[in-house]
Amino acid sequence: MSRAENLPPDRVQEAAPLFAALGDATRLGLLLTLCAGGPLTVSRLSGQFAVSRQALTKHLGVLSEAGLVSSRRQGRERLWAFQPQRLEDAHLVLERLSRQWDDALARLKAHVEG
Repeated sequence: MSRAENLPPDRVQEAAPLFAALGDATRLGLLLTLCAGGPLTVSRLSGQFAVSRQALTKHLGVLSEAGLVSSRRQGRERLWAFQPQRLEDAHLVLERLSRQWDDALARLKAHVEG
């Protein structure tokens, strides 16, 4: 039995904001940028995205609430960093969905062939 099959319902519930946060192209781009480039300030990020600094700050807030990024003060700005641990929850939920889908297809195949 895989870890995904043992995933408690509360962990599934906790993963919902994570998927919501990942469902936006700008936020996904921010994560990829922070993952590849290390911690960055909004000033540094703003040159890479076609949105205002205020919009970037809001997107980073959503990512932070989902546990995907964290920030700390650096002078007058905040330094934002990718937090990969939270992706484990997404991985477990997707693994569970994949297994359930495979099981459903196997049952359908057995039914059609039987």
